Amino acid sequence: MPNIKSAKKRVKVIAKKTAQNKTIKTALKTAVKKAYIAVDTNSDDKAQAVSLAFKKIDQAVAKGILHKNTGARGKSSLAKRLNASA
Repeated sequence: MPNIKSAKKRVKVIAKKTAQNKTIKTALKTAVKKAYIAVDTNSDDKAQAVSLAFKKIDQAVAKGILHKNTGARGKSSLAKRLNASA
């Protein structure tokens, strides 16, 4: 447990940031999972689901939660599967 005032504050700030990052990561994983399911089942709204997943990936990259290459790899994989299903 920290004793110094600034260290105590850092603990609070880090806990808050961790919670925010976790919500963004969870939403991202959910969107990507839904997009993969939509593409695999060949549903009517698969393009919309993929578009939403792309948006979530871009937001995570912009906030520094994902590395830009990780985001690009995820988008590429999703696009490849979408194009193969068409």
